[in-house]
Amino acid sequence: MNVLALIPARMGSSRFPGKPMAKILGKPMIGHVYERVAKSPMLALTAVATCDKEIFDYIESIGGVAVMTGDQHERASDRCAEALLKLEERYRTKYDIVVMVQGDEPMTHPDMIGEAVQPLFDHPDVKVVNLLGSIKDTAEFEDRNCIKVVCDLQLNALYFSREPIPTRCKVDEIPMGKQVCIIPFRRDFLLEYTRLVPTPLEIAESVDMMRVLEHGMRVRMAPTSHDTQAVDTLDDLKKVERLMQGLNA
Repeated sequence: MNVLALIPARMGSSRFPGKPMAKILGKPMIGHVYERVAKSPMLALTAVATCDKEIFDYIESIGGVAVMTGDQHERASDRCAEALLKLEERYRTKYDIVVMVQGDEPMTHPDMIGEAVQPLFDHPDVKVVNLLGSIKDTAEFEDRNCIKVVCDLQLNALYFSREPIPTRCKVDEIPMGKQVCIIPFRRDFLLEYTRLVPTPLEIAESVDMMRVLEHGMRVRMAPTSHDTQAVDTLDDLKKVERLMQGLNA
C-alpha cells in the first residue's frame, strides 16, 4: 500500500502559541517530529501540513516536504484532507493510507507508525485507527490535556474525553488508556470525514475522533509498546527535553 504521513502544525495554538517552532535540545519541535516520522520504512512520503509560512519555510530548509493549507480548519483531520489532495496533485499519485501525526509528538518512534497502520492491513473493514497509550499515574489521568479513551472488548473506542474516564472509584482495577495522536485513515474515509457534519461532543471535547463515533462509526485502537509524551504546555516542553536528553534526537 502507498502510505503517506501528514503532520498538521500551526503557530496559533490557544494553549501554547508558536508551539511547533519551540526548541527542544536546540531544534524546533516540528523538526523532531518530521525527522522521526520520516524514518519509518512504512512510508512513501512524509509531509508537514501548515497554514504558517514560518513552519513551511523551516521544513523546506531541512530538506523536508511541506504543503500550505488554508487557515480555516478547526480540526487537524480537515487540514490533512486538504493537504492530501494537494500532494496527490503535486506528485501525480494516489495514497491508500494517510497517517496523521500531530506536530506536538516529538518523542514519536518510527515503529509507532507500523503499530498504528497494522490494523488497516489486517482488517479491511477498519477505516481509522488511533494508537493507544497507557496512563501511568493519577496526575496524567487528571490532566485535561491528556485525552482519555475507553474501549470495548474488541479494542474499538467507546468514548474519548479530556475528563478522567473510566470512573475514578475503579481506577486501580481498570487499565487507564490515552489517545496517542498517531492516527491512520484509509484515504477515502479521511475525505468522507471532512464531509461529515461536526458533532456536539466533538466540539465539547475538542477531539476529532468524536465526530466518527457520533456518526455511528468505529475507531479501532492499537496499543503501542512505546512511551511518549505530547507537548501541550511549556511545562510539557521542559519535561520532554529532559526525557529526550538520552535519545538520539
